[in-house]
Amino acid sequence: MSNMLQEVDERSQLAGTNRFELLLFQLGKNAQGSTREIYGINVFKVREALVMPSITPMPGAPEYVMGVANIRGQIIPVVNLPAVVGCEPDGLNILLITEYERSIQGFAVEDVEEIRRLEWSRVISAEASAAGSMVTSLARLDEDDEKSRLALVLDVEQILRLALPARFKAGDEATQLHEVQIPQGSVILYADDSGVARSQIEKALTHLGLPFVGTKTGKEAWERLQIMAKEAKAAGISIRNKVAMVLTDLEMPEMDGFTLTRHMKEQDVLKEVPVVIHSSLSGSANEFHANSVGADGYVAKFVPDELARAITKVL
Repeated sequence: MSNMLQEVDERSQLAGTNRFELLLFQLGKNAQGSTREIYGINVFKVREALVMPSITPMPGAPEYVMGVANIRGQIIPVVNLPAVVGCEPDGLNILLITEYERSIQGFAVEDVEEIRRLEWSRVISAEASAAGSMVTSLARLDEDDEKSRLALVLDVEQILRLALPARFKAGDEATQLHEVQIPQGSVILYADDSGVARSQIEKALTHLGLPFVGTKTGKEAWERLQIMAKEAKAAGISIRNKVAMVLTDLEMPEMDGFTLTRHMKEQDVLKEVPVVIHSSLSGSANEFHANSVGADGYVAKFVPDELARAITKVL
């Protein structure tokens, strides 16, 4: 038990160091039938990996849902992950029990390889590549960057939108009245590497009547903040007249949300800018780390009214 607790503690401590652990797995041959790519998701989102249990088909289930499984008394939907991504497995042997955006679901995969501890700097955005809409980033697994194997890090928000559409929120479902004002000319700067999440955030901010600037990684957000700080200094105005607050995801290529927040709070000109962390990684451990790096708020994805309340509170 003590070894297990030590492992959990060590894994939690990665949160503030721009490092994370990636669970690597196989989904079968790609659509061309030529290669078997390595895929990955953050270990923090995986509750457990099981030998494939009995699956009960459900009439009228969405296209990619195999049915449901009874996992220790909890009934969860099982998503055929190779089918979503477009792979052909030799078999669906392992079920990954995952938690995303406050919901539990199982992902059926061909096989699990290993867990790798990586720097976020070794992960690059997949937006400019031909990796496809299901992949949010590419992780270089080996020290030699030029010859390194690549793992395709899946955009789980996009996958859930396709596989379990009833759970998906577009972003404009806020039902409560939220009154919030920011200085004229100021914006909300947000950072999120998922295209689906960016669409949700933009609809939520538009619903609140707040202007925004979007970025795809923590590094991109940090570079944009440096430009805004220089512009504010040149104009002789407060940085809050350029950027009212920052809304950041946690898991992002190159620089994660914890590291972005810590950098901001360590810089005199930026430390007064409020930061709200907005992540599908829910739980008290992540809220604790958010507080430890100086974040002003933490909200789990994705409930528009809760996001609106978190933004209103810090502003």
